[in-house]
Parts: sequence; structure tokens; C-alpha cells
Amino acid sequence: MSSPTTVTHLGTATVLLRIGELTVLTDPALDQAAAEYPAARPLRRTAGAALAAADLPPVDLVLLSHDQHADNLDVSGREVLAGAGLVLTTPEAAGRLGSDVEGLEPWETRKVTVGGTTVHVTATPARHGPAGTEAVTGTVTGFVVQYDGGTLYISGDTVRHDALDEIGERFAIDTAFLHLGDAHFPTTGDLAFSLSAAEGAELARTLGARTVVPLHFESWEHFTEAPARIEEAFAAPDLAGRLRLLTPGVAEDL
Repeated sequence: MSSPTTVTHLGTATVLLRIGELTVLTDPALDQAAAEYPAARPLRRTAGAALAAADLPPVDLVLLSHDQHADNLDVSGREVLAGAGLVLTTPEAAGRLGSDVEGLEPWETRKVTVGGTTVHVTATPARHGPAGTEAVTGTVTGFVVQYDGGTLYISGDTVRHDALDEIGERFAIDTAFLHLGDAHFPTTGDLAFSLSAAEGAELARTLGARTVVPLHFESWEHFTEAPARIEEAFAAPDLAGRLRLLTPGVAEDL
């Protein structure tokens, strides 16, 4: 019997998934108010998350694409990590975050079982900027989650690059959660640090994903594309019916 699955978009790249008996949270950025996060390239949040950390159910598994930036892991999110059953992320992030955090190299798989539900989580390639910027952006990972009833892909913060093509060759993706937003910063000019809507549409084609859920495109100043650009990019005939926009804070069947 397949595992019933629900999804709740909490904002930015934060998604709460319930797969059978397993509760999964992605990239927990859960601060509740507009805020500025100092850094070499400061991040400014313009709206809080749809749910507060205190309102979440117990979290069995956190899939953390990276720990370097507050739009993927903020103050409240770090509190959630401390109470989660298991955190999967990059080896570098695991080294910084400590116990109950496991780092996966690209294509490495971890089996996770809670009650009668088992998922297999595979780390996938991601690159958080143009080639040559890795020393500045740090390492990032995406994830494929396979369970009885479906296969999900969570891109993590990444730009379009050739390594992503192998994901669609290895897996039959049912639903792809793509981190969009076309992130730019004043100090780095034309350099992009996440997928544009058009690049997300191209990635959807190579993945062959039946459904695409856009994430990571609102509530922060460094996201440069209006949400309407996403619908425009997925209006092509070959992508008709694939785009699914979630209502923040509302649990929906996947």
C-alpha cells in the first residue's frame, strides 16, 4: 500500500511533508518577522514564515540543503534542528552542526524508517552559483526521496548546470520542488545564485517531472523575479498542467 503524502509550504524553501508516519521538514527558515541577517552579502527578509517553529509537529527528518544562509536556515530553524530525529545535509554542514546531523556526498543514499514508513534519501548535485564561486557560496545539496507511492526531488539552492541532468537519468521523478527566485546581489552584478523561472522550466523538462512545485521565490529582497514569471515559464505546451503553486500554511495532498 502506498504511503499517503501531504505537503505544507511554510515559505521560502521550507516545506513540511507528511509521508505515511514520517514527518519531514526541508530547509527550516521559520523566523516570524521581517529581519536583516548580517553577512558579506546581507539578507533581508520581508515577511515571516506561515507557521512558527512552536506550531510544528515533532519532526523526524530534516533535509537541509546547506547551513550557510538564513533563507535556508535561520535562528528558529536551528532550534528545530536541535529537536529533530535526524538531519541530512552536506558533509561540510554536518561538521559544523554536530550530533544527529549526517552529511551525504552526491549520490549517497540513506534509508530512514519511522513506524511502518520507510524512505530512501539520495543526495543530488547542486551548485549555488556560477562555476568558480563555490569557495564563496559553500557546498549545497539537493535530495531525492523515494517512498512507497512516489519519488520526490528537492533541488536545494542551485543554478542550472550539467550535473543536474543525471538526476532525471537515475530517477523517475513524480514531483520536483525547485528553488527558484533568480537570486542576485548588488555586489555581484549579473551573477545568479539560484534558478530563474526559465531555467526551472528547462530543468523540469530534463527531469521529466510530472508535477513541479516552485519554492524559494518570495519574502526576501534578493529574489529578483515576480511570481508571474513562473507561470509564464511553465505556460509552454509541453509543460502544460505540470506547475502546482501551493498556498503557504495550508496542508495539501500531494
